[in-house]
Amino acid sequence: MPEADKEGKDFCLDTQVKNNGFFLKGSNSHDWGMKNRLARIFNPKSGRTVMLAIDHGYFQGPTTGLERIDVKILPLAPYADTLMLTRGILRSTVPPEYQKPIVLRASGGPSILKELSDEQLAVSMEDAIRLNVCAMAVQVFIGGEYETRTIENMTRLVDMGTRYGIPTLAVTAVGKDMKRDARYFRLACRMCAELGAHYVKTYYIPKDFETVTASCPVPIVMAGGKKLPEKDALKMSYNAVQEGASGVDMGRNIFQSKAPIAMIQAVAGVVHDNLKPKEAYEMYKDLKSKECKGDCKCGGKKKPAKKTAGKKKK
Repeated sequence: MPEADKEGKDFCLDTQVKNNGFFLKGSNSHDWGMKNRLARIFNPKSGRTVMLAIDHGYFQGPTTGLERIDVKILPLAPYADTLMLTRGILRSTVPPEYQKPIVLRASGGPSILKELSDEQLAVSMEDAIRLNVCAMAVQVFIGGEYETRTIENMTRLVDMGTRYGIPTLAVTAVGKDMKRDARYFRLACRMCAELGAHYVKTYYIPKDFETVTASCPVPIVMAGGKKLPEKDALKMSYNAVQEGASGVDMGRNIFQSKAPIAMIQAVAGVVHDNLKPKEAYEMYKDLKSKECKGDCKCGGKKKPAKKTAGKKKK
């Protein structure tokens, strides 16, 4: 047996024990493992996150910008706070040395050729644990044809995730015939939170978005949605976080940008440093000029111009 140390004497009696609350909205009652995973997804200093969503292929196939994950996405990955993707892409393409947190797409089923709300859980909790993920994402179609099934998918995932300390991200899906207004998103986000989702992904709307974030008791991250001009996407990100969002989960507005690495850094400036849209856009343009000249390892679309000066005519 090793020799026992003497009993300590410095009990710091003049220093009271701090009872620290967890930094993330509505998350103080979670267990340590759940909080630890959330603190990897959300930056504890800013309380926000920049998620890079690249899971579109699970129902769209190789959509624009995601034809080759290894070529077009892996150079972006170090600039994201977390990646949101499928287990197939994680296993086949993302190096195990990658240290950023993973949010795993857990629902699936129909393709764009069928009714999208007809989803089921597509990943077991055991596989999520094997993959060491920080959260699992499930699509919820409030008002959709298979609304009840998708809600059941979410609640089952919440139950399983809570058992092992893995958070559930509820993604509010909006059908073509649904009205995208504050009333709908208040309903969808609140339902997801009430039924146990640890955080919610939803779309930004210009009118009354702050009522959506205020009425949801857990963090909301803004979905990027369709591709916008870079200036508009940065403005939307700024408005969302200033109106209560705890970050963004962007895909097309980053990987379909003319300069994806510049764009994701500008978005991070908005989310974590509160850069105003004009400042962020100037940052984007400056970084874009370097990216397109090949000054960084970005796999940019534009190549440096060939040097023609100095050639003499015969």
